[in-house]
Amino acid sequence: MKLPLPFLVIIISFVVSLSATVVLSISLSKPGCPEICGNVTIPYPFGIGSKCSANSDFTIVCKNSSNTQKPILSNAGNLEVLQISLKGAIIVNQLVSQLNCSYKDSKQHSTLPIPLRGSPFYISSMYNAFFTLGCEITVWLHTNITNVVGVCMAHCKRHSTDTTYNGDNCCTITIPERLQELQLEYQSTPTSNSTFCGYAFPVEDKWLIPNNLWLVPNNLSSNLFDTDFGFAPLVLEWEYYDGLVDASPLALCRDFQDIYNGVSYVSTSRYCECDSGYEGNPYLPLGCTDIDECSNATVKEYYCGGGTCRNTNGSFYCHPRGNEGNLYVPWNDRWVHQRSGHLTRIKITFIVIGSVIGVLIFVGFGVWRIGKFVREALMAIRRYMYYKRNGGLLLEQHLASTENGLERTKLFTSKELRKATDHYNENRILGRGGQGTVYKGMLTDGKIVAVKKSKKVDEGDLEVFINEVVILSQINHRNVVRLLGCCLETEVPLLVYEFIPNGTLFRHIHEPSDDLPLTWEMRIRIASEVAGALAYLHSASSAPIYHRDIKSTNILLDEKYRAKVSDFGASRSVAIDQTHITTRVLGTFGYFDPQYFQSGQFTEKSDVYSFGVVVVELLTGEKAVTSARAESGKSLATHFLHTMEENKLFDILDSRVLKEGKVEDIVAIAQLAKKCLRLNGKKRPTMIEVAATLEGIRRGLNDDMVSVQNLDENSIDYHSAEVSDESSDLSECTITAQS
Repeated sequence: MKLPLPFLVIIISFVVSLSATVVLSISLSKPGCPEICGNVTIPYPFGIGSKCSANSDFTIVCKNSSNTQKPILSNAGNLEVLQISLKGAIIVNQLVSQLNCSYKDSKQHSTLPIPLRGSPFYISSMYNAFFTLGCEITVWLHTNITNVVGVCMAHCKRHSTDTTYNGDNCCTITIPERLQELQLEYQSTPTSNSTFCGYAFPVEDKWLIPNNLWLVPNNLSSNLFDTDFGFAPLVLEWEYYDGLVDASPLALCRDFQDIYNGVSYVSTSRYCECDSGYEGNPYLPLGCTDIDECSNATVKEYYCGGGTCRNTNGSFYCHPRGNEGNLYVPWNDRWVHQRSGHLTRIKITFIVIGSVIGVLIFVGFGVWRIGKFVREALMAIRRYMYYKRNGGLLLEQHLASTENGLERTKLFTSKELRKATDHYNENRILGRGGQGTVYKGMLTDGKIVAVKKSKKVDEGDLEVFINEVVILSQINHRNVVRLLGCCLETEVPLLVYEFIPNGTLFRHIHEPSDDLPLTWEMRIRIASEVAGALAYLHSASSAPIYHRDIKSTNILLDEKYRAKVSDFGASRSVAIDQTHITTRVLGTFGYFDPQYFQSGQFTEKSDVYSFGVVVVELLTGEKAVTSARAESGKSLATHFLHTMEENKLFDILDSRVLKEGKVEDIVAIAQLAKKCLRLNGKKRPTMIEVAATLEGIRRGLNDDMVSVQNLDENSIDYHSAEVSDESSDLSECTITAQS
């Protein structure tokens, strides 16, 4: 809590008067804690060990290595610390790795090993540059999967003496502000049989000049920079404001003023330092101590002319030699000369001025309090108006009339979600889509959630939107992302979902990881889980729900890599006796139903078509829409159906599917996908039928129980499919084959 200005003035005055008689000698570290590791000073809020630091983010481990000590920033990737500035900057040693261009003429991806997410550290954009060194290599710098922030192209040029890094053998690009992670995409033109094609890393810009990196060997193609860099310095900026109310009252926190003193880096956002005339650590209680100017011989000679110098808190007085009756007072580098005979009148003047200033301060404080009250009242009125406009009263009525509605759906306040998302920080963005932006947030109880900032809801669609919020809050299926609540007191509605940690199915299909490959068994299980969730939405929920935007980017994977259907922004609920809804065409190209596109009537079979495209993605590993097929006017669905007609299915399957899957299972699922993609929606199976078929394949049922090959001849009796209770585990659906 911030102290009112008058009380702060009183406290500062008390401390200043106290420090006039008591001289404190305090180190930069927390009392009782070691201050140095190796040759690096460790000032608070940093500290060696958890008891000496402000929190775990600032904990330093002093590691013994080869008879020397190295400070290690343990909670940020175990980076070695080279220097710490109390003005919000720290220099660390980062590991520099070679780029491995194993696949020539193809783009490869890499994430630099600088794990800063969730920490108070970020890569400085002012003091660093992103440097690329190589021969015929292009590097794209990303902040996420889709956002390219810079491109660097290095061309081979022998005997180059260019020092501007403009592309001859090396190049640099500017790093965006406040980044905590850097992702690379690079491509190299073959110049030799070696897989090494250069380096790409962020580095302190001063480091580039003394290394003379432009002096390239004559034979660029064979021995390009044989020397391994090993490590290179990187400037990080940090922020720490917690507890400053209890720190030194002589500490001042200010925004960056574009001042660089050539010795220590300064944070480009906000940092704290001791007031003029004081020195020390502003982050420690009583950490700022008075500077004794009179102990400096130069000050005494220059300002006092060899006379008497008297130190005061934050300043000093002089009695020059031969003028003992005169008093000189330094103030902001100006000298005010007053005769000793006028001292009494000066004191009275200062008392009057001080009294007037005191009255003005108290009056100003009162005006500030009144203004704050008025502002808060206006903000409360505005929040209520937003709440009412976004359907808050209507939502309350629905929740009150719904069993356990108020318990299942929480109405969050705008303040809660603003704090949970760090004021909607760009670093918290999980993704952007047609329906809005999703942020990662942490509630006060420590629960991690996903906060979706929706687009503005039209008044005509308000009742539909509220109905959907109520319906989605009632969904209780393990393969559907759960809606926890919403906030309606902001200009645009905010929806709060459970947080799913392992990203989208799209990323796992099209950007596979060696750490956890998408196996054949996982593909069948994910398809079965998504089909079960859609069958539940269509048939087992209180009112049928059509998703309307099924695609691999809207299928998330949880910590156990179970499928979770998400993003119901385009969904619609229908009456039980309705067979379709007529709306303007929404969806994603490559996934939406051609029949829906022509008629504008969306049925449950439209979701079946979209699901069929996802199944084809799992089988082939190809994207629903690519530039290569776009030129011929073919989507993945059309390409797949055409291949099936030519009996060339195994020519387009993913290599892992061919390696791990049984031929009969692959053919069965391909036939099922073909049926889901029929142009005539009435001839497509229902999601209950699809879920039961996939579950049968997954469990390895005998052919006499489930025969996918005979699905065309309607030889399966689907009327006996049973759906369980609200948990709706469709894996327990039963199928009876006709004799």
